[in-house]
Amino acid sequence: MKISSGVFFIAAWVLSGSALAQADHIAIFKNVSGPMKVVRTDANLDAVNGMELRTSDKVVAGEGASGGIVFKDGTLLTVGASTEISIRDYAFEPRDSKYAFSVYLAKGTAIYSSGKIGKLSPDSVHVDTPKASVGVRGTRFIVTAE
Repeated sequence: MKISSGVFFIAAWVLSGSALAQADHIAIFKNVSGPMKVVRTDANLDAVNGMELRTSDKVVAGEGASGGIVFKDGTLLTVGASTEISIRDYAFEPRDSKYAFSVYLAKGTAIYSSGKIGKLSPDSVHVDTPKASVGVRGTRFIVTAE
């Protein structure tokens, strides 16, 4: 009996830890072509298909690179060549009516296509560049920063 309760406790602990780890990610790379990095805290990671992204990640695309990112709410962000974009904030919690989508395009080109956040709470979507902020009133747009 003691062994089975110990196994149950360990299984519950492992499952709760994996649930917490999964809760950290907000998006995944659907496709990556060419040299692309994800700068996370103190690490520079090679971007690959299926890689999970987190709030505060910075995506740096090299020459000739492109990548498609799918967020949990279905928002699509396509990153073009020689682009740097930072994920500043993201929240998709419909039960609590908590929505946030904020990215900063330092340079390059990105295509944004609205997911549920853009439809349910368009005022929660912010795309900033060094010289302008884009307010979402449509469902798809291209933004370039030089």
